[in-house]
Amino acid sequence: MASRVVSVGAVSLALLPSLAQPSLAGGLDRGGYNIDQLFDASQFSVQSGVIYVMPQRKLKNVQDIDTSFGTGGGNLNGRSHSADETEDYAVPYFGLKAGYGDVDCLVDYSEPFGAHINPGINWAGANNNIETKITTRNYGATCSYKFDVGPGQLRLIGGTFYQEVEGFKTRLASTLPIAFGTGTGVGRLDLSDEAWGWRAGVAYEIPEYALRASLVYNSRVKYDNLTGTVDLTQITAPVAPLNGLPYGTVVPVSGSAEAPDSLELKVQSGIAPDWLAFGSVKWTNWSVLQTVPFCPTTGACPVGGLASLDLAYRDGWTVTGGVGHKFNDQWSGAVSLTWDRGTSDGYGSQTDTWMVGVGASYSPVENVEWRLAGALGVMTSGESGTIVKDGITYGDDVTYSFGNDLIAAISTSIKIKF
Repeated sequence: MASRVVSVGAVSLALLPSLAQPSLAGGLDRGGYNIDQLFDASQFSVQSGVIYVMPQRKLKNVQDIDTSFGTGGGNLNGRSHSADETEDYAVPYFGLKAGYGDVDCLVDYSEPFGAHINPGINWAGANNNIETKITTRNYGATCSYKFDVGPGQLRLIGGTFYQEVEGFKTRLASTLPIAFGTGTGVGRLDLSDEAWGWRAGVAYEIPEYALRASLVYNSRVKYDNLTGTVDLTQITAPVAPLNGLPYGTVVPVSGSAEAPDSLELKVQSGIAPDWLAFGSVKWTNWSVLQTVPFCPTTGACPVGGLASLDLAYRDGWTVTGGVGHKFNDQWSGAVSLTWDRGTSDGYGSQTDTWMVGVGASYSPVENVEWRLAGALGVMTSGESGTIVKDGITYGDDVTYSFGNDLIAAISTSIKIKF
């Protein structure tokens, strides 16, 4: 009986490092999908938390390789050949779990995907990007039904989620308006949409050993009606005579894209009194995002779209392993190591990331748990240049390289159980 009490007390340790393990390398991954609160042993629980992430990606050896005025915006090689690409960001979470008999349900709010890249206008790659920001808001409902199988319980999991996306991108389309004093030469794309997704999975638990294995699939989210505008009001004469684009106007546009599906295996088990080992492997289908063109809602569409988000991602893999320890009835701790395979493959700056996470849990009373965690990692070096993928050319406007850069994160959360 003593071993059962020790092991059950260690179950929550597996959640600690994940609060501080952002997946920066994996496409547009932010908080991802996390339904661990569904397994909370209490009948009701409320949890709220936030992760604050501080990436420090610095681009260097930047070269403008498309110096034409028609497509490249002009020669920008007189500008800085380095830039700070990334911005700090916060990822909130809120969840409410309720159980009745063998049924548990979780409703939650999260922000699974996003990006904020902001190298600015004064670098040699401004014709590729000045600032790009994408935000998602996810509202989920997930339930499970558990029943006895062998020495433990098998849990069947299913749910749905409603997801909203919005974002913008700015880039320098031409330096001619600046020279003639007729505008900044900056074009801006704004977009938004909403769509539904679903999840399904299974889990097997043996509580007396703090053993749990879960396999959960999250579907793609099909944004078939991405709508927005391309603002070209800062690109005015004498640019317009150079081509047929509707410069000097705001143009309604539309497009389509998919947020990726994913499959994640998580395993944890008590390994000694007051000790727990845990690990996970996640595959994310980021290769569904290659180039996302946006065409005018009326009239002809230029080749490649009036504007586009060019990503050229490959699939992402995330592997985590760690151990947790219960010090006493109030304090527990955990440490983990995570490898995240970068989704860039010769274009972009999302290379492999290695992160070490540590976390602590404090329970001043039985039904309150406060968690604090942190992580420190390295985003590995690489370079971005011209590639051809599925017949489409990427990176023919700017090239750059980058070294091994640091990423840090802190997180905190509070859970009330009753």
